[in-house]
Amino acid sequence: MAGLKGKTLFITGASRGIGKAIALRAAQDGANIAVVAKTAEPHPRLPGTVYTAAEDIKKAGGEAIPCIADIRFEDQVQAAVDATVEKFGGIDILINDASAISLTPTLETKMKRFDLMISVNVRGTFLCSKLCLPHLQKAENPHILNMSPPLNMDPKWFAHHLAYTMSKYGMSMCVLGMAEEFKKDGIAVNALWPRTAIATAAVRNLLGGKASINHSRKPEIVADAAYLIITKPSKECTGNFFIDDEVLIKNGITDLGKYSVVPGAKLIPDFFLYGGGET
Repeated sequence: MAGLKGKTLFITGASRGIGKAIALRAAQDGANIAVVAKTAEPHPRLPGTVYTAAEDIKKAGGEAIPCIADIRFEDQVQAAVDATVEKFGGIDILINDASAISLTPTLETKMKRFDLMISVNVRGTFLCSKLCLPHLQKAENPHILNMSPPLNMDPKWFAHHLAYTMSKYGMSMCVLGMAEEFKKDGIAVNALWPRTAIATAAVRNLLGGKASINHSRKPEIVADAAYLIITKPSKECTGNFFIDDEVLIKNGITDLGKYSVVPGAKLIPDFFLYGGGET
């Protein structure tokens, strides 16, 4: 399996959480990372900035360029793509990780939040893909990986947070369509989603605080799964909706206990896979 040494990854939402974990895993191989995120100054409730993430990536063995960009805006994404190509000579892999979340039913969903989720999750993913694709078409083993759930038209996945589900499924529909559209170019387009809650700022701030964190897995489980996907031959691995622990187990990594924040704690299953409860 080829590694990521010298490969250039364009990662949205890379200043923290899963996006940063993927960047740090790639950095271990000596990859180049475009840290694409909005956070230029420290946020009171969210850890890290594009600059601190870039420094951490360099310490981990990679190269990095901090790109301050709101992926809702084409000019900002284009500037980030141009800066990445100028510094590193191209783009080999796009990770669409940046996402907005509001787990509200229809009557409680403010249109400002609706617009944000659709703009970031659907439009942002489509836009970043569109602008990176001309460079991916020139890459040796090009991949797009969206952090989005498997498509499932069962109404239960829509009933409790319709707007959020629509936005995340929009990202997954990009996988469905682009995998087929760019198969002729040998560009892999896949989705990856966690089996359980992941210890990120979103879980801490929106989904139950420290109690939920203690029943979550670390972002590294998603990062390790992502690494296994994006190092596969792109022509042989496209159009898939992967689940993090399934990827690891299929590749011989069966000891998953190390990924739990609290060893032995019951894990909160992801609601797109189970709809709630513990496992």
